[in-house]
Amino acid sequence: MMVKTALVTGASSGMGREIALKLAADGYTVYGAARRVDRMRDLESSGIRIIGMDVTVDDQVVAAVDRVIAETGRIDVLVNNAGFGLYGAVEDTSMDDVRYQFDVNFFGVARLTQLVLPHMRAQESGRIVNISSVGGEIYTPLGAYYHATKHALEAWSDALRYEVARFGIDVIIVQPGLIDTEWSGIMAGTLLERSGRGAYAPLAQAVVARSGGELGSSSPTVISDAVSRAVSVRRPRTRYAVGRMAKPLIAARRVLSDRGFDRLLAAAAR
Repeated sequence: MMVKTALVTGASSGMGREIALKLAADGYTVYGAARRVDRMRDLESSGIRIIGMDVTVDDQVVAAVDRVIAETGRIDVLVNNAGFGLYGAVEDTSMDDVRYQFDVNFFGVARLTQLVLPHMRAQESGRIVNISSVGGEIYTPLGAYYHATKHALEAWSDALRYEVARFGIDVIIVQPGLIDTEWSGIMAGTLLERSGRGAYAPLAQAVVARSGGELGSSSPTVISDAVSRAVSVRRPRTRYAVGRMAKPLIAARRVLSDRGFDRLLAAAAR
C-alpha cells in the first residue's frame, strides 16, 4: 500500500509535536518543521523527519517543500500549526510586531499552502489542516492583533476550501480551546512588557491573572486526535472546535449580542 506523507509546521513543541507523533503512529511518513531544530531531535526516534524552517523565510519554505517532494514524491497532508499569540493594547503595540504576527500566523500559512497546492492538484487529493483557535470566532481583551490573524485565517480557509474542492483537496479548520502548552505563559510575559504600565496596566494585569489556568486546560493530544480524524475520514467536518471551553465560547459568541459578549468578558476580567 502507498504510504502517505504529512508535513507539520510548529512541530518543536505543544500541539505541533503531538500532531506529528500521532500522524507517524497512524502510518504517515511525517516531516516535522520548526525553527528550533534542537527541540525536535528526539522525534527522529519515532521515524519523523525533521526540517529546520522558519515560515517567514521564503527560501526555507521553498526548500522544505522541495525536500519532501524529492524524497517521497507527494504531500498528502499539510498541517499549518506554526503560530503564536501577540497580546498588548492596540495603542502600545508596534507595527513591526503586528507585521511579524501576520507574517507567522497568516502569510506564512498562505505561502506554504501555495507551494503545496500544485502537488496536491497533480495527485487529485490532499488535506490541508489549518490550526486556528476559538480566537478565530471570538475576541478577548488586548488580543486585537492575534484575533485579527485568526479571523483572517478562517475566512481565507473557507474561500480556499471552495476553490480547491474540485481538485479533490479538502481544507479543514481546527479551533483549539484552552490547551496545556507554553502559549499562555509566553503571551502573559509579552503582554506585560507592552501594556503592563500606563493606561492599560489594570486591564493587562487582569488578563494575565486570568491566564493562569483556573478554568483548566486540555492535553494537546485532543488536538492531535482531532487532526488524525480529520485527515482519515471520508468526509471531514469543515471545523473542529476541540479542547476546554472551545464549544461554549464559540456558542456564547454566536448567541450573545456584541454588547452582551463585552459584558461576559468584563465579568471574566474581574
